[in-house]
Amino acid sequence: MVFVRTTPPRPVDVTAVFPELASLARPAIRLHPRPGAPSVRESSVGGPLLWPAEEPWPHCESSHLHRDSGFRQSPAIVRLERRMQARWHPDSGDFELTPEEEALKERSTARLAERLDASPPWPADCPVPMLPVAQLYLRDIPLLRPPGQADLLQILWCPYDHEPDYKPSTALFWRSAAAVVDILATPPEPYEANYPGYVPEPCVLAPEAITEYPDSLDLSSEMRLMVEDRSRWQAAGVGVDSAYGDYPRDFYDCELADAPGWKVGGWPPWGRTDPYRRYCTVCDVQMVPLLTIASFEWDGGEGRSWAPCEDQAAAYAAHYAGQDPSQPTAVEVGSTDNMQLYVCPTSPEHPHTDLIQ
Repeated sequence: MVFVRTTPPRPVDVTAVFPELASLARPAIRLHPRPGAPSVRESSVGGPLLWPAEEPWPHCESSHLHRDSGFRQSPAIVRLERRMQARWHPDSGDFELTPEEEALKERSTARLAERLDASPPWPADCPVPMLPVAQLYLRDIPLLRPPGQADLLQILWCPYDHEPDYKPSTALFWRSAAAVVDILATPPEPYEANYPGYVPEPCVLAPEAITEYPDSLDLSSEMRLMVEDRSRWQAAGVGVDSAYGDYPRDFYDCELADAPGWKVGGWPPWGRTDPYRRYCTVCDVQMVPLLTIASFEWDGGEGRSWAPCEDQAAAYAAHYAGQDPSQPTAVEVGSTDNMQLYVCPTSPEHPHTDLIQ
């Protein structure tokens, strides 16, 4: 079943106020992930991958010195506890696990205990199976610019923090879907994750093409002063939302520039740092945003104006722990930040890079 998500019209046509910004418009595709049961033939977040049976599953070969995070749960148990949270309601009282859930919990607990008892325990250089993060078909995400005849992008990460930036290491694979005949049925999973937020919840997607404008930090100093000038807004007959008071630049950044949430392309969502240009290690060209992996689909407060029309009621309603509609993927990176993946615009096969923002 195909579902649709629609970004509400922005409160102001920003190019009517600032025609100078028109040339800086960029296309983006909001992915709008929502919990579901995607198949290997569908675009997804955290879903199964169309992975060739004859191709080795990617493992992280880096040293994992920070395994002792105090969190020792397998991805299966992380997902089980999320299902339990989703069933909980303050009026429902306690509930029991289903027989299938009980069996899953016993298997996962026994497997982890067996690993913990191994000798030597938890070798830092032991390869770790990577977890699927996203699978994107070109037919759904036409902004992708794959190499050659590829029409499928697969992204995985290691569920452990890595120095020096303490974020998961990522891997990208471009492939032709038609070339995959025999599919790997049961990919390996890591024994545990560094944090539950590194275990994406399977989600189907509702891709939506939008137009974005740069964060004010990406503007020239002259343009930045322009969006800060309240008289320019008034001269265009536009009133800045009263919630932003005397800070029209914040109104521009929060309501008019770049969309929050999982997206392909567009402009980077700066904020934690000033813009940090990324350059290809092969050809030295400036890299461009490929994918934003977001902790939340929209922010609380005024930021909820980005919640799709179909989700507005849920965005403004009360919710219980583990049931936040703005966090369907259950992913959390950094301090509930975004991870941006960048690729070389000259050749997507050149090494990618990533950045927590």
